[in-house]
Parts: sequence; C-alpha cells; structure tokens
Amino acid sequence: METVVLNLETVNLTDEQFYHLCQANQTWNLERNQKGELLIMPPVGGNSGNREADLIADVTIWNRQSNSGKVFSSSTIFRLPNGGDRSPDVAWIKRERWEALSAEEREKFPPLCPDFVIELRSRTDSLTSLQDKMREYLASGLRLGWLINPQQQQVEIYRLNSDVEIINLPAILSGEDVLPGFVLHLT
Repeated sequence: METVVLNLETVNLTDEQFYHLCQANQTWNLERNQKGELLIMPPVGGNSGNREADLIADVTIWNRQSNSGKVFSSSTIFRLPNGGDRSPDVAWIKRERWEALSAEEREKFPPLCPDFVIELRSRTDSLTSLQDKMREYLASGLRLGWLINPQQQQVEIYRLNSDVEIINLPAILSGEDVLPGFVLHLT
C-alpha cells in the first residue's frame, strides 16, 4: 500500500478540525503537507518498525544522559510554522523550546518544528515525498535532520542553510552542535 494523498484545497480544514479528525481516526497515520493535502500513510512492516524503535531508543538514551530536551515518536504530529502538520519517525526538541509552550500546546499538536528529526524510509515510502518532507522541516526551522534510506544504502543529512550531504552506509553520524555528543552507528 502506498500513501494516499487527498486534495483539500477547497475544503479549508482548520488546525482544530485537523486535530479532531486525527483524534477520531487514531488507527490511521494522518499528516498534512505544506500545500494542505491530507496524507494517509500505510503502517510500516516489522523491519522498519524495529529500526524505528532502535533509533528512538538511541536518541532517548543520549537525551536521558544529557537531559537537554524531549524525544518524540512517530505518533507525534508537529504543526510546522511554515505550514503542514508532520510526524517524523524520531524527533527531538531542545528543553527550553518545549517548556516555552503552553500546557494546551504541549497536549495537542505542538506548534513548532523539532530541532532534530530522523526519517527512516520504509519499503512503501516514496523517496521524493520524504525529501519534500525534509525540505518542509528545513523551511520551518529544522537545525539537523537525517533521512535514512536503507533501500539505496544512503543517508541524506539536512542542515539549516546548507546543501544536503549524502553519505553511504555503513556510516557513523554525529549529532553535531544540535545533539552534542550523540553518535549513531549505522550498519
């Protein structure tokens, strides 16, 4: 199954309506892109789900030691400042930015772009769609992002105000100045 894209151009779905749509359909993986299209994504298979869980665990272990922010799973939707309601596979937000949100903003879809994201391409994901998603994050203030592409044995590294860097797997990735001291070994 591939992602289903619904054009909602003339529907004018508000942020509140989108939130309620997601709450009423919790078994569906829903997102909205910057163009306002509703994306219905298929669930991932066992291999991708396991890889995603490992990535979340790696970032969480680093974060527990550094105590510098908050880690989020792919179930979290972020309302991006430049449009779109997106759900990265792994997200991290610096503690000060998270604490600046109101209780209601934390409870619903946080209205900010994560500082760091990981997107893991599954067998059913379009590479072009994931690259577009990474560009949406950058346009909304993402500082560092990794698009891990096991199918082509590559990682695309996205940085604010920089060209995309592509490296081949296996690789050792650094959290750079965004996640100081974080290192991920991808084999």
